[in-house]
Amino acid sequence: MAVRVDELVGPDWVDGRIYTDQEIFELEMARIFRRTWLYIAHDSEVPVPGDYVSRDVAGAPVIVARDKDGGIQVMFNRCRHRGNLVCQYPRGNSQYFRCQYHGWTFANDGTLIGVPYPERYGPDFDKRALGLAHLPAVELYRGFIFASFNPDVPPLREHLGPAAELIDIFVNQSPVGTIQVRSGVQRAEYRGNWKFVGMDGYHSNFVHRSVKLMQAPRSSDGQDQDESNPDTNLTVRKIGHPDKVGNRAYDYGNGHVRLDSSPQRLAAAENILGELRASDAGRAYLESMEARYGPQEAARLICISDPHVSIFPNLQLIGVHIRVIEPLAADRTIVAQYPTTLDGVPDEINIKRLRRYEWFYTPAAFGTPDDYEVFERNQLGLAAQTSPSVVLSRGAGREQRDDRGVAVGSYSDEITQRGQLARWAELMRAGGSE
Repeated sequence: MAVRVDELVGPDWVDGRIYTDQEIFELEMARIFRRTWLYIAHDSEVPVPGDYVSRDVAGAPVIVARDKDGGIQVMFNRCRHRGNLVCQYPRGNSQYFRCQYHGWTFANDGTLIGVPYPERYGPDFDKRALGLAHLPAVELYRGFIFASFNPDVPPLREHLGPAAELIDIFVNQSPVGTIQVRSGVQRAEYRGNWKFVGMDGYHSNFVHRSVKLMQAPRSSDGQDQDESNPDTNLTVRKIGHPDKVGNRAYDYGNGHVRLDSSPQRLAAAENILGELRASDAGRAYLESMEARYGPQEAARLICISDPHVSIFPNLQLIGVHIRVIEPLAADRTIVAQYPTTLDGVPDEINIKRLRRYEWFYTPAAFGTPDDYEVFERNQLGLAAQTSPSVVLSRGAGREQRDDRGVAVGSYSDEITQRGQLARWAELMRAGGSE
């Protein structure tokens, strides 16, 4: 079909085909994932010369390597001879990569350093021109490595805009301002579209009932109270309306959006800080944060803790983990989750961070499996094209602008979906009109 973006996206609706149509998906890969900045890896994953990790990015295999001079190299994992992979491992340390097909060997900065039996190649054969190809744009922000297939992509800082402050919050949980991404990864594939992995403040009271039911009220005989009447729904009674505690949703522009529950956490600051003061490790952490940032800012950073931000199109920072979205097809997506630890803190603090992550976000936890189940049901439901529009009008026209020009809505508004899909439409239009 001919893809006409203006027929697929409106100010408060989208056509369901953007989630189901493979032709649209292929255009997304060309116009979005191969034109803007993508998160690739974190520099703590390759801390010393020779370290490398291999990743799949927008359908292309890449290697992120720390070269002998300490520089970061982001290269396509493709031999310049016959196109074979030169690295088969997810991570390791090596000064070179050797293709197993014909033995061509490349230094970890991509330079071709060895070709078996070179005498048959003739006088015009130039090894200097046949090194591993690099992604044409690579920049770092606070240790986060971004790259682009597009040599003309705008500067990374321009792309991040005011959303960069959420990366700062994530990293500044450490009193020395650095984090480690070396605690493993969980990768899950679900049968649904990549754009479902958004920022949705409307769903949690209903999708994550396994969490809420643990705190469900009981009747006098010990049974759960009746949920049949929606006016007395136990989840809503127990948790309350998500907007009533001052939580907000933000559209930072460029598709970057956030769910902000910091008002709720800042209101509980004394409890949060009191829990830290109750242990030796907690006191040491709090004191080191106050020494670095000052008492007021340290308390703010500790209480906020979770930036809960989506950096369009493939990065999210949620809780203590980095989440990376890897689209495979219109109806197949991999999500990779990398829990992080803080530099400069007692071990007990990092252990507690990991236990919190495991409780909600791992494959057997109380949260993430619910989301993937809902995403798959979404994909199945969207197969019915009789009513193609998807409604995204919650809170539309009621947004406000803060002093930075950032759009602000209520936590359960669909401002986040509208913000992401406005950027989706902008990039899709920029790629052509066919």
